Amino acid sequence: MKLKNEQEQKVKAGRYGKNFGGQYVPETLMTELEKVNKVFNELKDDAAFKAELHELLNNYANRPSLLYYAKNMTEDLGGAKIYLKREDLNHTGAHKINNVIGQVLLAKHLGKKRLICETGAGQHGVATATIATLMGMECEVFMGEEDTKRQRLNVYRMNLLGAKVKAVTTGSRVLKDAVNAALQDWASRSEDTFYVMGSAVGPAPFPEMVKHFQSVISKESKKQLQEQAGRLPDMVVACVGGGSNAIGSFAAYIQDPTVKLVGVEAAGKGVQTDKTAATIERGTVGIFHGMKSMFMQNEDGQINPVYSISAGLDYPGVGPEHAALAECNRAQYVGITDDEAVAAFDYIAKEEGIVAAIESCHAVAYVQKIAPTMAKDQIIICTLSGRGDKDVASIAKYKGVQIDE
Repeated sequence: MKLKNEQEQKVKAGRYGKNFGGQYVPETLMTELEKVNKVFNELKDDAAFKAELHELLNNYANRPSLLYYAKNMTEDLGGAKIYLKREDLNHTGAHKINNVIGQVLLAKHLGKKRLICETGAGQHGVATATIATLMGMECEVFMGEEDTKRQRLNVYRMNLLGAKVKAVTTGSRVLKDAVNAALQDWASRSEDTFYVMGSAVGPAPFPEMVKHFQSVISKESKKQLQEQAGRLPDMVVACVGGGSNAIGSFAAYIQDPTVKLVGVEAAGKGVQTDKTAATIERGTVGIFHGMKSMFMQNEDGQINPVYSISAGLDYPGVGPEHAALAECNRAQYVGITDDEAVAAFDYIAKEEGIVAAIESCHAVAYVQKIAPTMAKDQIIICTLSGRGDKDVASIAKYKGVQIDE
C-alpha cells in the first residue's frame, strides 16, 4: 500500500488538472529525468542551496526587480491603476535569468560540465550563456534558423559570451524545432550535459522546476504591492508562449481567488487565421515535447506551423499548468495581434519611456484594452518580461523603416 501511494504521488507531482503534464520521452532520458527530479526535490528547500540561489539572484541578477507604478499610462487610460513588474531590468534584460540560475546550480550538483538550451527570442540563450560563463561551463544554444535572422543581436551576444549557437534548419526552423534538436542532443549525451529548459514546458519535472524558480516574480510583486498599496491586485497580466514568465507572474496568486489571472497569447494575424500562435483558443489536447498539453495540431496529431511577429511567443503549444488553469477557468487566456502588439510597443515607449520586448507588449496591449473598463480603485499588475532593444530593428522593418545596414 505504501509503494502504491508513493507511485500515485509521483504521478500526481508531474500532472496538472485532469489531463496535462507527464513524461513522454524515450527510455534513454527517463533515468536522467529521475536524477534531475531527485536533486531538484532534495535541494529546492535546502537552506544552503536557497542561500546560494538567493545570493546570485540578488547580487548578480539584480533582484528584486522593480514594481513600478505607471502613472502616465494610468492617467491616459483612465481606469485601473497600472503597476509594471520590471523583469526587463534584470541582468541580461529578461525574466529568463531567474530560472537559469536555479537550473544551473542543479546541474553543478549533478556534476555536469556542459549546458544546452533552446531559445526563440534569444533571451533564454543569452541568460544560459551568461551563467555558463560565470560557472565555467561549456554552453551550446539551439535556435531556429528563422529566429537567428530575426534576433541577430542576441545571436551575437551569445557568441560574445562564449556559447556556440547552432542554427536549426529542420521543420519550420523556429522555437519548436530548437526544442526538438536540444532534446535529441540531450538524449545522446546526457552523461555530461544538462538541458536548461527555458519555458514551463517539456516532461516532468521541467514545468515544476521552471515555475519554482520563476515564482520569485509573483512572490516579490505580492510583497511589493502590499508595501505600496496595502492590498492584493485585482488582475495580473503576462504574455504567454510556452509560459515561464506568466506562470512565474501567477504562482503566488493562484490560491487568491479575488485576483484575476490573464495570459496573453500571440494572435499573429488573427486568432481565426492560420497565421497565429493562440494555443489556448485554437489548440487541442495532444502530446509533444515530452508532455501532454494543448497544441496547434491537425486531426492526425501533427503539429501545425504557427506564426507571430514575436520569436519568443512563436511556439505551437503551452505549458501543461497553463492548460490546466484554462481548463478549470482559474486563468483566462486572450489573443493579441501583431498590429496591436506593435502599437503597444510604441505606446509604452511614448507614455512611460520604456522600450519593452515585443513579447511583453502583447500583455501591454491587453492592459490598454481592459484598464479603461475597470474602476479607478482597482489595480492591474502587468509583467514586462524583457526589454525591447532586440526588437527595435524588426519592429522598424515591420513599419517600413530600414535601420539595418
